Amino acid sequence: MPEEVVRVRTRVRGRVQQVGFRVFVLREADALGLRGTVANCADGSVECVVEGRRSSVEAMIARLRQGPPFARVRAVDVSEEPAVGRLEPMRIRA
Repeated sequence: MPEEVVRVRTRVRGRVQQVGFRVFVLREADALGLRGTVANCADGSVECVVEGRRSSVEAMIARLRQGPPFARVRAVDVSEEPAVGRLEPMRIRA
């Protein structure tokens, strides 16, 4: 039986801009076979929307909590949304 596909929206807070966080997200999402978007937010956080197999999405959330070497992640807010199955390969959203 195929694994359930899920979609989550995350908001990563802390020192997460100007530290390569969006490129980190692209690389990690690609390695996990996830689709979605990542973007800097005006309040200094980073928003990610990812969709894929539940185990891959959970692994991504764990990686977001660590972040790249120069980031300092304080919190990761996660909300599950209905999976739509129409997301493009992971990309940076302006």
